[in-house]
Amino acid sequence: MKTKKVIVIGGVAGGAGAAARARRLSEASEIILLDRNPYISFANCGLPYHIGGTISKRDQLMVTTPEAMAQRYRIDVRTSSEAIAIDREAREVEIKNLETGEIYRESYDAVILSPGAIPMRPPIDGIENQRILSLRNLDDMDQIIAAVGGNQTAAVVGGGYIGLEMAEALRTRNIQTTLIECAPQVMGTADPEMATPLHHELIRNGVDLRLKETITAFEPIDNGLRLRFESGKTLDVGIVILAIGVRPETTLAVQAGLQLGPRGGIQIDNAMQTSDPSIYAVGDAAEINNFSTGQPALIPLAGPAGRQGRIAADQIFGRDSRYVGTQGTAICKVFDLAIGMTGLNEKTARRENILYEKIYVHMPSHASYYPGATSLSLKLLFDPNSGKVLGAQAVGANGVDKRMDVLAVAVRAGLTVYDLEEMELSYAPPFGSAKDPVNYAGFVAGNVLRKDMRICHTADLDFLAPDQVILDVRSAKEIATGTPAGSVHIPLEQIRERLSELDQEKEYLIVCRVGRRAYLCCRILEQKGFRARNLTGGYITYMHVKGLDAKKCPKH
Repeated sequence: MKTKKVIVIGGVAGGAGAAARARRLSEASEIILLDRNPYISFANCGLPYHIGGTISKRDQLMVTTPEAMAQRYRIDVRTSSEAIAIDREAREVEIKNLETGEIYRESYDAVILSPGAIPMRPPIDGIENQRILSLRNLDDMDQIIAAVGGNQTAAVVGGGYIGLEMAEALRTRNIQTTLIECAPQVMGTADPEMATPLHHELIRNGVDLRLKETITAFEPIDNGLRLRFESGKTLDVGIVILAIGVRPETTLAVQAGLQLGPRGGIQIDNAMQTSDPSIYAVGDAAEINNFSTGQPALIPLAGPAGRQGRIAADQIFGRDSRYVGTQGTAICKVFDLAIGMTGLNEKTARRENILYEKIYVHMPSHASYYPGATSLSLKLLFDPNSGKVLGAQAVGANGVDKRMDVLAVAVRAGLTVYDLEEMELSYAPPFGSAKDPVNYAGFVAGNVLRKDMRICHTADLDFLAPDQVILDVRSAKEIATGTPAGSVHIPLEQIRERLSELDQEKEYLIVCRVGRRAYLCCRILEQKGFRARNLTGGYITYMHVKGLDAKKCPKH
């Protein structure tokens, strides 16, 4: 194998992983790893948990040190060294030593760009105030910890992953915390009804949640800041954590004349190669394809960044590895709940005009008779013709990660809902059920595709046709807690004896708590000559869609 000189610009998951892979492929090649920070590899995702005290020691966040990287891999690691220019014609990188100010050049055979992303700071009056902090690296974390120590009130702006994790971290430290999100929901990568339980969990844990609020100005006051909102309201806090998202760091790429993609990231092909064949880009700055839609996307996740670094190194040393896209598999802890997702969500499917159907199931995280079972809500999107699994989301206190990992494999492998029915998953009462929620989602979707059951959704209940009637088959006790407006009530156990009260000229939209009793009712009515559709996910999903607390529903 021909030896090469490779310069990796930026560390962490993409860059450090690429450098290590390059060394494993070529012992004789010269590999230089540059990073403007004094560290090269740290656990970005662990930063909020050190702030909250769950991870007690700062050193636990260091994945590896420059010294360890140099010793183990014989890589020329240069920290506090910033690549300030790439001379593509001369095939040289211009580097500035940030400690000495020295500027020098290094030649290269190949460059791997891993500059990451930087927090967005919108042009709001007063946003440069020193009390407004963001979280992207260890230095940011240290600043937040120092600031929190002298303040008892904080506002977190943005309800994505970092915003949610920071709200939890601050509440863990007994800081009075307000979470501000301009959208109607937190966790924008999830569909709205799947975020509803998160809203209630935040409020339950003392977070002042303010949705659909836009900040127009930050004003300094004694010992803090005053936030002014478009609504006319104000809020006084000690510090602000800005967590409204990130944008790809493309300064060096633009300076070098590399092509950017339509989403503003560095344009690459499936070999991680930029518009210059000798320069590769990986991680948060690289514009990849969405696995589910095939469209350009920016999906800043650590796992994909690591795989991209590996592929770039493979390509440089003659191995034809290819990146097949990011499907956005992710999970986030919000106090005692977790929300997970993979593949296509409904918002994206609508935007991209992708044909889909959806079902919901609500099941215990493990056998309900074994102590400690908690509710798990799962949403499945699938192709209404082939049954191919398109995406899934789940929220619950336990078992979300297990189900999302299974469904992530299903999406990646192109499996169908029929395959979910047949999956043989691990079962014992402390861990699951004989029919796992993944199996159960397959059964429900399979029933829809086989036309054993027709379904409806909450929106259908809001806009009834003249020949449609809502039929609630729950018990009288359950109905007392709430029911869709205009519902007719006949408990499932009485439905056969009371068929005379129904009209065969009508179509009945059947409601129960989670959809099981409604399915049985549909089977009875269909075989008796009636038209019936099951509200998928039942009254719990109805409550989630309406933004209400489904915990108020009595148990099935």
